[in-house]
Amino acid sequence: MKYIGAHISASGGVENAPINAHNIGATAFALFTKNQRQWVAPPLSGSSIAKFKAYCTEFGYSAKQILPHDSYLINLGSPDKEGLQKSREAFFDEMQRCEILGLDRLNFHPGAHLNQISEKDCMKIIAESINITLQKTSGVTAVIENTAGQGSNVGYRFEHLAEIIEQVENKNCVGVCIDTAHAFAGGYILSEREGFEKTFSDFDKIVGFNYLRGMHLNDSKKDVASRVDRHETLGNGFIGENLFRWIMQDSRFDEIPLILETPDENLWTEEIERLKSYLN
Repeated sequence: MKYIGAHISASGGVENAPINAHNIGATAFALFTKNQRQWVAPPLSGSSIAKFKAYCTEFGYSAKQILPHDSYLINLGSPDKEGLQKSREAFFDEMQRCEILGLDRLNFHPGAHLNQISEKDCMKIIAESINITLQKTSGVTAVIENTAGQGSNVGYRFEHLAEIIEQVENKNCVGVCIDTAHAFAGGYILSEREGFEKTFSDFDKIVGFNYLRGMHLNDSKKDVASRVDRHETLGNGFIGENLFRWIMQDSRFDEIPLILETPDENLWTEEIERLKSYLN
């Protein structure tokens, strides 16, 4: 079974996300459980929590179809002690929010070294951050997203994801999300069938499909290996339409949320229908 959706607005309360997802024909969705531009947010109200769970049940969304995303402010690999502490506190809060909402995974960008430490040291700090949080939470998997490698971000190679996972103590509560635009910008040739096969063969050898907990389906405004993170609507970027057809027809990508983060939300209904049509 393929679960296909988009990163849905939760404006007005998290309970609105499953309604908004249902309205565009999504069978999966992503959301922010708090304002992603703020470090601290008020706790979720009992009413919002109850309504969120009720709407998920009403519209048929189980935890494995939902991929919450943390705040973009968080840098779990920060070399700055104060920034790292703020990031760890905010990440713990986000994991707790998932726990309270009955969600079983939280997607996050691993972190950036800010040109102050090595990539290796940054990845060690990220793993420490994950370990600290997993010791204080239960039932929520920390899902590391690959990056485009823009700026000083780590996570643009599968080897980076594997190195972080290797240092996480609880392997049952760590996973990965592969963003197609990020992978392409990071140097993986997803625009050709041979490149697609090699990319995910390498992914399986280096990381392992057993760790795959979600995907972001995005075309790219920038060419391969650009290390620039710019999403494009499906079929209108440098990757092209074929990749998304291959993913839809590949059982290795079953039973996880497949989430659009394409730039024109007015096209999401159409893009979801197009993705569903590739299943036939």
